[in-house]
Amino acid sequence: MGASESKLVFKQGIFRLSEEKDIPADDPYWARFWELPESTEDVFSLFTPADIRRTRDNALSNFETLLLSVTSRLSILKNHPSFPDPELAPDRDALNCIRILTRILPFVYEAEHLEDWEEKFFWGRRKKKTREAQVAAEILFDEAQAEEPRASPGPNDYEEVKPLAEELIDTLVDLLFYTDFTIPKLPTAKSKVSYSIWQSGVGCNTSMGSNKELENNRCEIIRLLLTLTGKAMYMPSAGLLPVQGVKAITYIATCPDKQAVLTLLCSLLNTAIKYNPASWRVPYDHVVWKDPKQILVIYCLQFLLVLLLYPIPEDGRGAPPKNYYRHYFGRLHRPQDFQFLVDGMTRILNQPMQATNSYLPGSQKTVKWAPEMMMLFWEALQCNKRFRSFIIDSNRSHDFVILCLFYAIVYKSDPSQQGVVRMCIFITQTMSVEPNFGKSLNKKFEAQETLPQSIRIPGFRGSYADYLIMSVHTLITGSKGKLTAVYPALLAIINNIAAYVENLSPAACSKLLQLFSSMSAPSFLLANETNHVLLSSVLESVNALLEHQFTKNSCLVYAILKHRRRFEAVREFTLESGQQEIERQNERRKSEGGSYDFVSSPVLSASEDDPHTASGARSPLGRIPEEHSPFAIGGDDSDDEQEEQKTPAQSSPSVQSSRRPSISSAVDESVPLQLRGMSEKARGKMPAGQPSFSRQNSMTSQSSMSAAFPTTPSGFTPTVAWLESWLPDLPLHTILTIISAIMPHIPESALQSTSSPEARTLITNIPSFAEEPMIQSIISEPPPTRVHSFEWSALSMGWYESLLWGFIFSSEMVVGSASGATPGTVGVWNGTGIKLFKVQEAAAQGPTLLAPKGAVDAVGSNLVQRIGNLSLRRASTQDSQNSSRAPSVREV
Repeated sequence: MGASESKLVFKQGIFRLSEEKDIPADDPYWARFWELPESTEDVFSLFTPADIRRTRDNALSNFETLLLSVTSRLSILKNHPSFPDPELAPDRDALNCIRILTRILPFVYEAEHLEDWEEKFFWGRRKKKTREAQVAAEILFDEAQAEEPRASPGPNDYEEVKPLAEELIDTLVDLLFYTDFTIPKLPTAKSKVSYSIWQSGVGCNTSMGSNKELENNRCEIIRLLLTLTGKAMYMPSAGLLPVQGVKAITYIATCPDKQAVLTLLCSLLNTAIKYNPASWRVPYDHVVWKDPKQILVIYCLQFLLVLLLYPIPEDGRGAPPKNYYRHYFGRLHRPQDFQFLVDGMTRILNQPMQATNSYLPGSQKTVKWAPEMMMLFWEALQCNKRFRSFIIDSNRSHDFVILCLFYAIVYKSDPSQQGVVRMCIFITQTMSVEPNFGKSLNKKFEAQETLPQSIRIPGFRGSYADYLIMSVHTLITGSKGKLTAVYPALLAIINNIAAYVENLSPAACSKLLQLFSSMSAPSFLLANETNHVLLSSVLESVNALLEHQFTKNSCLVYAILKHRRRFEAVREFTLESGQQEIERQNERRKSEGGSYDFVSSPVLSASEDDPHTASGARSPLGRIPEEHSPFAIGGDDSDDEQEEQKTPAQSSPSVQSSRRPSISSAVDESVPLQLRGMSEKARGKMPAGQPSFSRQNSMTSQSSMSAAFPTTPSGFTPTVAWLESWLPDLPLHTILTIISAIMPHIPESALQSTSSPEARTLITNIPSFAEEPMIQSIISEPPPTRVHSFEWSALSMGWYESLLWGFIFSSEMVVGSASGATPGTVGVWNGTGIKLFKVQEAAAQGPTLLAPKGAVDAVGSNLVQRIGNLSLRRASTQDSQNSSRAPSVREV
């Protein structure tokens, strides 16, 4: 039968599937599903979504029989002593069974009305024909569901067996290590199924060898495993995902067979890590040559992440079973294994950065799975303490910090990449909790000029700490409000490293104080009820720098003295003065030809001297409010270097269509409450001898002030009671004490200009003020270092898993024959009812680094709005040593 004729017969058979009711399970008709298709493309092009849904909804009994037939045929072939044999047990049949299942399973998962049927059919108890009966009939069927057989079965023809889904998964895992099907013949193998690691690397020093056919077969199997576990994409809520779980993933992840787990884990890991996309060095080679191995690498990495990320759901009957893949990944300990992982990760993650930095645009090959590789790095940091120590102690953390900042800064304004940006910020926060990380950042950053222009700071000559702080400033002020949900995490990074940072540069000090100035502006503080938490976080960072490293941060002390009236103005802040300041700014704005309501339009905007913007290439300010006075609150006559401060506020950018699925959406809720409780009430907030002060002018009543103050878009109206609930607790004591201790001893001229001889002398002499009694009382016994860690919850875990499934959907979206597609993709989930995130078609655009042409925008359903519930754990290191804490879901 020719190719065209076989396709016609196959298509005619598909029509019969939905038109003829109750086709017998032993009808030869079913064999055409594994005998006729010649490729994956045949199955996906001829078996259309309409065909599948029509059969599913109008002929469910045939739908059941098809699933049973192909699953049973696959099991029979795997157990056949001659498999793969072209005549007796063709590998073509096995591959077609795998392809049929891959094609139809997503349409099972999308059907809400079939949930009970699916549970019973795939996971219910069942009977199966014995091996002898299988050989005779060559078809498995459920005794309770199939037609009565033509010959009465004997009493011993059936046996109790595991659920159909479990049998299918076991078969697929065995087939991944099947001689002459997915692995070559091994002289030491004692059976057809040989659990041998595919690639050298972790757990194996020598590769077994492979060929294109074996690798293609691995791809087909892993694609089906991803399809089985992809039921997650059809769950209506991301928060439900980690609570309810996916049975297929639970079954795989809790497999107690250590040999099977370790072999699959190392095979997936080594295949993903060892791939070198830069093996061809000729510019533009990727335009004319496609590497077919990429799809195997991508599938391996994605399936590995599906297993590693997965939290086993609790069933209320004690501790949940262990995720053995995560467990054994967390037990890696050999330095050579860690070096192998780091080299492979950085090789992939560096590709987009190198492509951006190329002199020939588009000439360098870029990889599409960099976000997944970044996710693998985060997993390794979280579940393997030895790996985390290896990264921090070997200073490889510097490389990953730069990589995280690259992805975060480049994509900070791209709505489709907000999930990647957030992940990179959280990864940096994860590293920042380690004391040695903060200490290592004091190293001078020598290679800054080799970075892509997008993240290069012109004229930079500082340390890694300087670069990190200046980059955090860029992310907060240059993201146009899109990163509002992770402002607390960005500030937590600075908080975590502050106690260890030495010799902060004047430029970094300036950026830190600009953040303070912006976040202490009335237009920002009064925009919603939680913005003051961010101000408190900035103040805590400054306090930690002063309390732990006073003598080694003269430039910061000088900058604080120079801008002392900003801090004093915060101490004296009232609702009335705040409203007056906002009105003054609005009037000034109107007089200049514009109109702007500071309270109702909030965004932390980029300053004119954005460190990542070359001079002369200013970021467009557009609707951003401008503070023409040198300070957000109050004035400072001693500051002759008046930097135009842009006022922060809180906005809700609109969701824009984009080309790559990501778990992201507009941020239109208040800044998250992740940093609540950070104030230092017990220490007092005012210098000794200072009189108490009122937050409200005595002539103004609370009711009249509330009535006069405009309501923000979120419906928030500032009140005196609200102000009193947080203003007395702002951690200003350390800063104001240092100002009070030093100011009487220095000439005013020393604060006029940083370039004056008096200023240079003062900066040099600042360490000597450590002997002042008021300052000595602060730095002699600094408070314990506080750690602000990212803590996992059901919501944050749901966001994380949704992000991964967005990556998986996106990479499979563009079919392999299309321009910009990865060879081998077939669009498994295209045209199905995805519920976990929203899929939007976008207008054709040029390709981006992380998204090829034709990608979609998958927006996290109501997820980013709720990301404020992601929690940050704040704990004193001293307290953490004295108390035990139950491990979170992300810990081993």
